[in-house]
Amino acid sequence: MSIKSEDPKIYKLIEAEIERQQNTLDLIPSENYCSAEVREAMGSVLANKYSEGYPGARYYAGQKNIDEVEEIAKDRALKIFKLWG
Repeated sequence: MSIKSEDPKIYKLIEAEIERQQNTLDLIPSENYCSAEVREAMGSVLANKYSEGYPGARYYAGQKNIDEVEEIAKDRALKIFKLWG
């Protein structure tokens, strides 16, 4: 199943928004333009998890994979911005 076949109206609006974002310059500080890879990750099963707290000390069970993703993200951010942990 895909959104294209299940909800063509929403699919058409998503495509229109992609087109708008690619061809329009909007200088709005609160907006982000994510890569396709980020959108893919955000639409994955990782988004199903509520993860309050810190890696290794969450308030809810089943966080092992989420903790690992957050640690990878943290390490990459520290490296990119040349910061310390």
